[in-house]
This record gives sequence, structure tokens and C-alpha cells, in this order.
Amino acid sequence: MKEKGSDLKITEEMERKKLQDRYIRFDWAIKRLLRQKANFDVLDGFLTVMLNEEIRIVEILESEGNQESADDKFNRVDIKALNSEGEIILVEIQNTRELHYLERILYGVTKAITEHISLGEGYEKIKKVYSISILYFDIGIGTDYIYHGQNHFVGVHTGDHLRVNTRERDVIISRLPAEIFPEYILIRVNEFDKVALTPLDEWIEYLKDGTIHPDTTAPGLKEAREILKYYSMSPEERLVYDRHLDAIMIQNDVIGTAKLEGRIEGKAEGKVEGIRQIASKMKNTGVDIATIAKYTGLSEEIILSL
Repeated sequence: MKEKGSDLKITEEMERKKLQDRYIRFDWAIKRLLRQKANFDVLDGFLTVMLNEEIRIVEILESEGNQESADDKFNRVDIKALNSEGEIILVEIQNTRELHYLERILYGVTKAITEHISLGEGYEKIKKVYSISILYFDIGIGTDYIYHGQNHFVGVHTGDHLRVNTRERDVIISRLPAEIFPEYILIRVNEFDKVALTPLDEWIEYLKDGTIHPDTTAPGLKEAREILKYYSMSPEERLVYDRHLDAIMIQNDVIGTAKLEGRIEGKAEGKVEGIRQIASKMKNTGVDIATIAKYTGLSEEIILSL
């Protein structure tokens, strides 16, 4: 009996330690915790690793995407920040598939640029924008888990990179277009399957499965071990958070099931009727009309009539 009691205590202690090392998902943290100036160290560390240069956030800016909304758990959760160099950094998390995702992030970057230059101001006031997308869906074909895009003007015959003349502090200097144009980083979280050896790997590992190593030296993750603990939230906050996780799982399952059934039914009954059946099943399961419209291509009027 003593051995059984001892084994139970050991099991309970192991479970307690496991739960103590459970960390909040980044989409939840970025929406509710990392906007506080006291917690900027976590965000600074994440951006420093992603952009490979030291970043210090001085202000969180408001945008449409970082407002509270009923469907943020399913679609995007973003943060718009201003760094110490006066540059704008957009961080977006996408939990479910979106067919025109690149077009949308292009629109988001363009909007950020135009929002921060006033009518009549010179073009030198345009701010550099970094767009970082954390994706939990397969955006396309590629062998890496992180992709970086910049604008370069390359000589057609010579292969050299053009440098352009620009004015900075009343002095004419030469700069690469990549220093002016937006930069894009796409993180394909589900494609990460390595042993985490670098700060970048450690951050992607946390984004994928919530792991933060006790001995981590990755910028921002040491602070995250204290700030983003699941049990640092109140019981009420944990309840809301757990419902958030459940909603993500249910939504992904509903969409996945609907797609599978739609393919089967579509072959048997025709493409249009198959899509309508997908929409009807999603609607009956409680998926909101806007999300159904996005994934099926049907108008909201048709969906409401099903």
C-alpha cells in the first residue's frame, strides 16, 4: 500500500511540475499581455530574433486587427508596434487557411504606410514597415519553415544591386531599396521539426508546442518563462483561455471535416451543390457567416438562405 501511495505522490508531483511549465499561446499573449509596457521585453526579444537585429519597441499602435473581436480566435491576431528607429512592425497570427493571404498582408502593409504619412508631407516621411506572419496552416510548397522577402533591384545583365540616392538629414546618401521598401517574414510553424539549437529555433518551438527550456538564453524567452505561465492567470482568465483553445480546435476540425465531406459530395452531386452542402454543415455547426463566406466563396445572402 505504501508503494502505491508513493507512486501516486510521484505521479502527482510530476503532473504538477508539468502544469507549472505550461505556457500561454503566443496569440493569446500578444492580444492581452504583451501590449503592456512592462512586458515589452518578450516582444523585443521575439522581434530581435526574427529580424536579426536589436529591436526596442517604444509604443503599441492601434489598428483594426488588434482590436477585440468575436472571431479573432479563428482568423488573425495582430499587433502594430513602433520601434526606437521610428519603423512600423506588424505581427500577425493566422490559425486557419486563407487563400488570398499574401494579397491581404500586402494590403495591410500598404495601409500601415499610408496611415502614417499626412497629406502634404514629403515622401521622406514614409516609414519602413516589417510584416511578420506566424502561420498555422500550409500556405504553399517549400522546404523551409521561415521565409524572408525584400525588394531588390538587380541588374538584368550585370547582376549588381542598384543603390539609389536619397536625402537624409539634408545630406545625399546612397541606400539599397531594401532599406526603404517593406520586408516580409513568413513563419510556417507546422513545418518546424528540428531540435532547437538556435534562438530562432527555440522561438519557433515555443510557437509550435509551447515549449520554453529552463536554461534558455534566447532573447525574450527567459522573460516569457515568467510572464506567460498558464498558472500566473487567475482562474477566471484560465477558463476564458481554455475556451479559446477549445474554439480553435473545434473550428479547425469543422473546417477540415467540411472540406473532406465537400470533396466527396462534390464529386457525386456536382461542384456547386457540394459547396452549398459544406456551407450548410458549417452553418449548422455554429461557424459564423463571414467565415463560411470566406471559405466557400458563397455570398452571405445564399448562406443565410440555406
